[in-house]
Amino acid sequence: MVFVYLECYVIFNLLNDSRQIGAKMLKNRMVEMVEVGPRDGLQNEATIVPTADKLQLIRHAIGYGVRRIEVTSFVNPAKVPQLADAEDLVAMLPERDDVTYIGLVLNRRGADRAIASGRIDELGAVCVTSDSFGIRNQGQSSDESLAAAMEIVGLAKAAGRSGQITIATAFGCPFEGRVPIDRVVEMAKRAADARPREIALADTIGVGVPAQVSELVGRVREAIGDVPVRVHFHNTRGTGIANVWAAINEGAATVDASLGGLGGCPFAPGAAGNVATEDVIYMLDQSGFPTGVALPQVVDAAAWLTGVMGRPLPAMVSKAPAF
Repeated sequence: MVFVYLECYVIFNLLNDSRQIGAKMLKNRMVEMVEVGPRDGLQNEATIVPTADKLQLIRHAIGYGVRRIEVTSFVNPAKVPQLADAEDLVAMLPERDDVTYIGLVLNRRGADRAIASGRIDELGAVCVTSDSFGIRNQGQSSDESLAAAMEIVGLAKAAGRSGQITIATAFGCPFEGRVPIDRVVEMAKRAADARPREIALADTIGVGVPAQVSELVGRVREAIGDVPVRVHFHNTRGTGIANVWAAINEGAATVDASLGGLGGCPFAPGAAGNVATEDVIYMLDQSGFPTGVALPQVVDAAAWLTGVMGRPLPAMVSKAPAF
């Protein structure tokens, strides 16, 4: 019995030591940020934001240190009027070798437009977990959306660009409710076959909670091998920042955020804004996760964006005193 006890004791301590070492490794690693304000932040706004202001928002993002920016979406302008200026905006983008400009596309036509624009470095494809949302969002069933996303990655590579895949409604659907984790994991495994730059798990309507995030990110990472995981959270129910924390502690490499916490989806009733860039950066900075993003400059940019939008924005850190 003594030997059994000692063996269990040794195993317990080895596991505990490995967890501590893993936690330290995670804490010291860089977390990449993707600024999605110019696309996801603005797409649900009723008032059309001038192209010049969208360009300035992108310049601000570059200024505060973000090196991947989702600048627009190549979708039907009748369905998303805010992004009808996609080609005009892309033509005005600053020439930067150190910045990756991302264009969201939902189908081959959108991919062709993004590639033809000449300035989009990366195509962001989207698949969805439910047929109900897929039909409303992009006119495709869930399986059709995944096939289209994989095709888009291939088109991007053939054109000398990179391609990534986002699994939308990964934590819940506004029409079908809870989404089985096994379904998301299976979609991620199939998506990985296209060898995208990364696979993103998106909480499109902000229903996820940290325990669910930890489980899903962990299982997806295990299922897709060396393909990195990105996460995209909305703060509809106040769990967005906690979900970011859960995701990065499970090894998510990249986090989407929107300046000021703007955002929403025209096809997802009740979807509120994205997690705010300044709120995420504050949490990560204070927790020992470097991002390369300068928080004071993010706060200054949020003040500018507040003036553009003509109302207070949802973010918290930009409304609080400096600390």
